[in-house]
Amino acid sequence: MLKTRVLVPSILLFVTLLITACSDNGADNNSDSSNTNDDQSAEVTLDSKMGEVTIPSNTERVVAPYHEDALLALGITPVAKWAIGETTQGYLEDQLKDIPKLEWNMPQEQVLNHEPDLIILENALDSYEGSYEDYQKIATTYVMTEETTKNWRQQIKTFGKLFDKESKAQEVLDQYDDKVANAKETLNKAIGDETVAAIWAKGDQFYLFEQNRQSAEVLYSELGISQPDLVKELGKAQTQWNPISLEKLSKLKADHVFLLAKKEEQGLQTLKDSTVWQSTPAVKNDNVYTIHEPSNWTNNGLIASKQTIEDVLETLTD
Repeated sequence: MLKTRVLVPSILLFVTLLITACSDNGADNNSDSSNTNDDQSAEVTLDSKMGEVTIPSNTERVVAPYHEDALLALGITPVAKWAIGETTQGYLEDQLKDIPKLEWNMPQEQVLNHEPDLIILENALDSYEGSYEDYQKIATTYVMTEETTKNWRQQIKTFGKLFDKESKAQEVLDQYDDKVANAKETLNKAIGDETVAAIWAKGDQFYLFEQNRQSAEVLYSELGISQPDLVKELGKAQTQWNPISLEKLSKLKADHVFLLAKKEEQGLQTLKDSTVWQSTPAVKNDNVYTIHEPSNWTNNGLIASKQTIEDVLETLTD
């Protein structure tokens, strides 16, 4: 019988099957920024995908849609948060619940209404309603390179330069590395070489996390948890999420499975009714852990990764 351990970290399931990572070429070549020992931030100049950009001193009203994780990690609260309709990055809602939404494609009128001092965009500008020039007319606009867009660690370092918070950026990254090291040691003692998999059930479809898909990279690359053979067979993650058939999923020989699904998802009943799924090792050994609010698992970021580590420790070290 399927075992359900419900973790409720005050987050909502993040729906992003159609919104994917961006892929323009570029590299971060940050120029020297002028720092100050005063409480007020100095003017900062550094390179971006669109060339050199000067960030005004004392920038306060910032929008960085879909990358609020990095802002919050540095103690910066944006004036608007990324959304698709009513859906937001739920795992950040405890910090952003009172912040107004900004539609994911950045309608110019909406952006203007938030009166930003600085707009931070991803490298794939064609995903936005307006052009770079359109947003520049509203406020200073910084376009991340592909490396910064895809790599949350690089984002924190780049944002640290943007906001004259380089010391803070290094501090939070060091703290995260310490958390990973401690968790890795604890988990090694708790489960050893036992394998772990993560499955996202959305509707009546199932998505098995590849070895480098968002939170799975935390599991396998950072925490050193062993991958089941089926995950190894999937290889590297593609940009688009690809569902896996129930027949193939029934071949998952993982010792532990994190099942990510909202309470009403049809996939939960499908798995309950499936005799082949019920015969898998994790189910038979009562080692399937259902998380009903798992948006941190389907996001990249320092805060998301920290929450995933907490979920794993809470479950596998009981």
